[in-house]
This record gives sequence, C-alpha cells and structure tokens, in this order.
Amino acid sequence: MRVWIQSPFDNLPQEGYRKQRFWLMAEAFARKGHDVVYWTGDFNHMAKAARKIVAPGTDGIELKIFPVLPYFENVGLRRVASHRAYARDWLRLASAEGAAAKPDVIITACPTISAAEAALKLGRMFSAKTAVDIMDAWPETFERLAPRCLAPLARLALAGIRLRARRIYRDADIVSGVSERYRALSGRDDFHLAYHGVEMPERIPVRRRAPGTPVRLVYAGNLGVGYDLAPVIEGVSQLRRRGVEVSLDIAGKGPIEERWRRMAGEGVSFHGYLGSDELSGLLAKSDFGVIPLKDDSWVGLPYKLGDYVASGLPVLTSLGGECRSLIERFRAGRWYRPGDAAAFAEAALSLIEHSDSCSGVAGLADLLDSKKIYDGYVGLFG
Repeated sequence: MRVWIQSPFDNLPQEGYRKQRFWLMAEAFARKGHDVVYWTGDFNHMAKAARKIVAPGTDGIELKIFPVLPYFENVGLRRVASHRAYARDWLRLASAEGAAAKPDVIITACPTISAAEAALKLGRMFSAKTAVDIMDAWPETFERLAPRCLAPLARLALAGIRLRARRIYRDADIVSGVSERYRALSGRDDFHLAYHGVEMPERIPVRRRAPGTPVRLVYAGNLGVGYDLAPVIEGVSQLRRRGVEVSLDIAGKGPIEERWRRMAGEGVSFHGYLGSDELSGLLAKSDFGVIPLKDDSWVGLPYKLGDYVASGLPVLTSLGGECRSLIERFRAGRWYRPGDAAAFAEAALSLIEHSDSCSGVAGLADLLDSKKIYDGYVGLFG
C-alpha cells in the first residue's frame, strides 16, 4: 500500500527530538513493507519557530515539508488563519502528488479540523481509505478557557466546529484516538484505542534510591493553561520546609512559563525545551516524574507518562480518569488531589518513603510500548 500520514503538530526526529506518535506510526507501516509519505509544515508548534532539520535521513519514509504561516500564541486569530492556510495548501499539494502516485490510505491527525476535512476530500478524490486519529478534543478543550459565566456563550460560538468534528468522525473509514475518553466523543462503535506510544528500551531501569539521598522530581512538558504547576512548586517548598531534600526540574516552554518562574523558590530549576538526548539525560538523573494536568484538559494519557516509565520513573499525577486508573492498576506511582499543594507534598512523601511499592512501572511501560501499539494500528488496514 501507499500510505500518506499528515500531522501538523508532532516534532520530527530530524529536528533532534524523540520520535512522536505519527513518525512511530509511519515506521510501523514501513516495517510492513508499505510506501509511506509523511506530510507536515515547516513550522514547529511547540517551539513556535521554523523547523530546524539537524539530522539527515528519513528512515525510509518520504518526508514532505511545506511552508506554513507562523503563529506565536496557542489561542488567537493568527493561529486560526495558519491552520486554514495549512489545510488549503496541503490539499493543493497533495492533490498534485496523488495525480502522479495516488495513495491507498490517508491517515490524518485531528486536530486540526480543517486538515482532517482536507484528508476526507483527498480520500474521496483518490478512492483511498481515510483514517482519523483523535489527538485532542476540539472544540471542547477551548470551551474550558471561557469564564464559567460565559460557558454557554462559548459553547454556542463553537457549535459550528463541534458539528464539523462530528461529520469528520462519521465520514472517516477508521477512527482512532489516544484516550478511551474520546470513544464517546467520536460517536463510533468501532473506535480504536491507541495510547501514545513511546520507544521502550529492552529493559526498563529499576530505580533504587538510597535512603537519605536528595530527591529529584521532574516535569517535562508544555507550560500551558492545562498544566497546574502551582501546587507542585508550592508542594516542593512545603517539603523543603519540613527538612526533605527535594528539588524540581522543569523541562519545557509555554505561554505561562513566566508565571511559574515567578512562583519558583529554592530547589526549582527551569531547563527550557530539551532535545531527545538532553531529555533522556535529565530523566535518567531523576527519581519521580510529575504530571500536573487538570481533568478538564480533556487529556487521557499524555506523552510524558510514556517518557517517565521508559526511564523507570514512578509518577505523581493530578490527572484522573485513565491516567490515575492505570497508575494505580500497575502500582506505578501516586495520584494527588488537583490544585492542592499539601496533597501533592503528601503524595510525594509517600513515594519517597515507599518507592519500593511502585513495582509495576515496567508493566505500564509494556502497555505503552510504541512498537506494540502501532503494529496493532497497522493491522487495522489488513
């Protein structure tokens, strides 16, 4: 088969970052002998800058990068314009490409809504099977940004986007998603759950911290609205006041980074957005990973959970639902009450004093093994 994969937001391994969902998916198709074309723009969503290709080669995958209108905020009219232009330009370029070598399968990330709509048009144009992979809940994730008193108005204003999303899920041949939470959102009985997969080492490191040694917590991810680092930073301060030698490393960038920097006291360090090798080095020196997500973020299992368990790190999380359920099921960490610094401190202290109770980190890592997840995904296409 000739397989097209379209993703506007994932980092590329050629940029020096670790492989993410759609590149790992592309590799899974390539391993089965399929021809793969990977489409994306020349703008890096996380860095809010032009992509910088620092590594040669594409692992047997044809990479097609096209110009994208840059934007500098996650919420704003310029981002809307950029996404519309991306979909229009991809539709034009892919139409010409398909005339020469038509695809048998088109896989699109969703969001964006407009690019997913373009994928469905291309599918009809070339009689190709179209698959939609739900990465985030649009427009639901934007509705939570409105003040509570304006929530009904926000829902009304975004009704058109919700209708477009439902049509996409209805018309696609295959619908998958990164969270069980998206099954109901898709409205599909045949929804395929495919968690965020991460490349796993042959053996997951077993962390044994000597009693009395300093404790290193790490948060690696976006510094945006859905992530509540306030109780984490305050919780670290509470632990230090109680005589616990604990520090917090924060790796990432985002629109509210300065708020967290102003809050940060002694023992909190910011490292910026790290490449693959740098991030691996930081995780290797850490004891526990932190996922400070809010339930209203609409995230089921974030990438960072896989990153943490691949490094053998037990996890502290305020995210309920699937994340809490799996961590408790596999005995891979602790859940703490969202927004509560004291609850975070107590959960962290419990992990510090009873880290040997987290015996299931390797089991959770096996569940999030990218090879198993994406080989299973490829099997959907026969």
